[in-house]
Amino acid sequence: MNKSGVSVAPECITTYDELKLGKSIKYIIYRLSDDYKQIVVEDTSSDPDWEQFQQKLLNAKASHKGKEGKGPRYAVYDFQYELEGGEGTRNKIVFISWSPDEGTLVFPRMTYASSKESLKSALNGVAAEVQANRDDEIEYATILNDIRKGKR
Repeated sequence: MNKSGVSVAPECITTYDELKLGKSIKYIIYRLSDDYKQIVVEDTSSDPDWEQFQQKLLNAKASHKGKEGKGPRYAVYDFQYELEGGEGTRNKIVFISWSPDEGTLVFPRMTYASSKESLKSALNGVAAEVQANRDDEIEYATILNDIRKGKR
């Protein structure tokens, strides 16, 4: 448990280990439980379709005290890409913290921000991190470009 009082559910780590070791899972989307006390697995998929993954993040919702807004999420994606110059294929496990700038309620946004490190530190082997607040920051080409340059 971290300063925000949010704990990481054991399934978060076991599912991540399946992605990392088994390679049968392409991505995991995590969310905070409805009571905002635990990080849980929301979705997993073996489908490598980036647009489907991206849409799940863009369409996520969060509610608090009867109000609903865009939903912050954490995600881990097994990002596969070709090296420039035909030098082969690489995989990097990318941790994504998605918290839209607009349309997100304050309480969910602040709770996600203060709870991120507890999840990230529980996931051994993450090669890159993306903090995305705008739609264009979770475009495949944007992340690929940054990973190739070692920015993330």
